[in-house]
Amino acid sequence: MTTTLDSPGATKTGAEPLDRPLTAALLGADARREHGFWRRLVATEPFRLPPGPEAGGTPEERLVRAYARLRTLNDALDSAARPAADFRALAALHEWLAPVDPALATIAGIHYNLFLGSLLDHDADGSRDLSDFLDLRRTGTFLCTEVAHGNDAAAVETTATHDPVRDGFVLHTPHCGAQKFMPNTGRTGGPKSGLVAARLVADGTDHGVFLFLVPLTGAVGPLPGVRVRRLPARMGSPVDHCLTSFDRVFVTRDALLSGPQGRIGDDGVFRSAVEGRRRRFLASIARVVPGRICMSASAVGSARATLAVAVRYGGHRQVSAGRSGRRLPVMAHRTHHGPLAEAMATVFAMSLLHRRVLDRWEAAAAGPEPEREAAEQLVDIAKGWITWQARAVIVESRERCGAQGLLETNGMAALVTGVEGAITAEGDNLAVHARAAALLAAAAAAGPARQPDPPLTGDLADPRFLARLLGRAEDIWFARAGARAAPVALGDPLERWNAAAGPALRGVEAHACRLAAEAYADAVAAVPPGPARDRLGELARLFALGRVARESGNLLAAGHLSAGQVEELTDRIEEAIGAVAPHLPELADSFAFPDEVLADWPITDARYADAYDDPGAHWHRGEGRR
Repeated sequence: MTTTLDSPGATKTGAEPLDRPLTAALLGADARREHGFWRRLVATEPFRLPPGPEAGGTPEERLVRAYARLRTLNDALDSAARPAADFRALAALHEWLAPVDPALATIAGIHYNLFLGSLLDHDADGSRDLSDFLDLRRTGTFLCTEVAHGNDAAAVETTATHDPVRDGFVLHTPHCGAQKFMPNTGRTGGPKSGLVAARLVADGTDHGVFLFLVPLTGAVGPLPGVRVRRLPARMGSPVDHCLTSFDRVFVTRDALLSGPQGRIGDDGVFRSAVEGRRRRFLASIARVVPGRICMSASAVGSARATLAVAVRYGGHRQVSAGRSGRRLPVMAHRTHHGPLAEAMATVFAMSLLHRRVLDRWEAAAAGPEPEREAAEQLVDIAKGWITWQARAVIVESRERCGAQGLLETNGMAALVTGVEGAITAEGDNLAVHARAAALLAAAAAAGPARQPDPPLTGDLADPRFLARLLGRAEDIWFARAGARAAPVALGDPLERWNAAAGPALRGVEAHACRLAAEAYADAVAAVPPGPARDRLGELARLFALGRVARESGNLLAAGHLSAGQVEELTDRIEEAIGAVAPHLPELADSFAFPDEVLADWPITDARYADAYDDPGAHWHRGEGRR
């Protein structure tokens, strides 16, 4: 029987984990519909690790397993077009799959978002036969960046030259630097087709970069004219990343993903309703923006997973309490529970900001261009901030588990390196934050001249006041960026940007922190009075206090904090940690990871030592103590 994305939950009672107040605050009011399918899917047998110390297998075995799981996932859907057409489903897919199998999340995101999503977006009349891709007879991949072109993908050099005689295009890789870099075009996973970003040349004119649907491999390897070479192993989960090139490969005219950005008519003439090659390129690869949301979702899910493992392990890992010889959970120590409490506050902040960005993008994606551009800027800011925060949380959680956290069987090792992929994919974090910084700094400079903001007054226990302080910090950084750029000659944009870049990037970070603090405040207000609201409020205060403390020098200098308040920050943060720490297990449970998933990671169980037992050892013969 086919399971659908909106099928009912396993239970219809208040005991359903996704109905818990903290979980609903974390995952959204419609968490059961949005997340229930994916949560149930990762709990099923095909997504379990094989037993034994070599449960992960070799890199190639893990890759084969990832593609097999992709087929299991696809078979469980009512239609493979569903996640491709639903931004929320795509995000939830990454949120739940990334902690269980980062390689699967990678290839599923490429197939459903970048590949199928782009095909559906450019198939308004439904004339293209997608059945091979919907049924996974052919897996889809996406070939955009090249050896010599990454964040400047609009400058790719692969060409697609119009051939009016044969009514199609000839794809060609002109030199080494134009080879497509890192698409998953290897033989593992079966036959593949790809969307290839190439420069459309017609009548000798370069019209910009468009996408072309190209069969790449068959049952026995690359098709004629297509050359595929496996790249060296990358850090993190194994994916069949390759170099891929084309030696005058012909495709028919309908291979072009056409739309308002451009098409070749029956008369062989290129026409476009979009001015400028860069804008045509951005219209062609529009699915990269939802891809950034998916990277945020992967990071959020992975950070929650590692933190859940660390909290559980910290509760049952016993250590000696000094000279008394008394045994205590390592979590009893402030040095252990303090960093995990701060990580918990950050993970909730990441999750709440991610939900807010998803709401904004869904509302703006089909709207007027100014709304879409504003939403895209928010996506960029959130993707960079969330994935960087996830790296910090994942590394902290791993460290709190000591040597156990280094073992792949305990669920962390792959996520420590996997988050690096999210930081780089769909636009390197620094590049997308630099673009956002330039736009925000320009907007601040273009505004009317204004007097310095009057000093803020408020209570450090008030999250709304703390959010306003973060807004003031943001203003300070962008004012400094403008002041540094102002003396530089207008004719040298690179020098002006280099002068302003440092404080402008700090302004983007403060901007993201303010948005997260505001999302926290709204989430707290939306939860009815009671324990869940208290827990969320405590997390909100801890998060905002920590971020304000980092900006306290600037805020003191500007008069928004008093010297007494700056001195008070340390005690307030310690109080907030003390309020959060006793509830860490409850907060980790609110992540709603299925028991089946947690059971794959031995150190989440109080009897974790049993995972290392040796059935043939002498202690099983009554010889353990002598």
